[in-house]
Amino acid sequence: MSPRRNRPSGGESPSEPSDGGGGAGPDRFGLQRTESWQGEEWLVRMVSGAAAAGKRYRCPGCDQEIPSGVPHVVAWPEYGGVDDRRHWHKACWNAKDRRTSKVQRSRNAPRY
Repeated sequence: MSPRRNRPSGGESPSEPSDGGGGAGPDRFGLQRTESWQGEEWLVRMVSGAAAAGKRYRCPGCDQEIPSGVPHVVAWPEYGGVDDRRHWHKACWNAKDRRTSKVQRSRNAPRY
């Protein structure tokens, strides 16, 4: 028996990204959208987490670590730079309007 193929059969070709495939547009890293929050426009991108093997991030919503390889959200102000990007758990980003402005840490929690 031959192995299963996950390719379209026949003359079909896979769809090409809208930016031509080689650029650093939003299709290369995931879907990007704009959201309003705290009177600012934010660029929001879903990331799979697989590309950042070995990296860990701290979610500003819950102050917990986002382990390497976990899908999450990256958000930054529309006119901000690379240093303004923040990595959020998807649930924390969706609940950002329901959270208080000060996250309370336990005594033993790291302060980074």
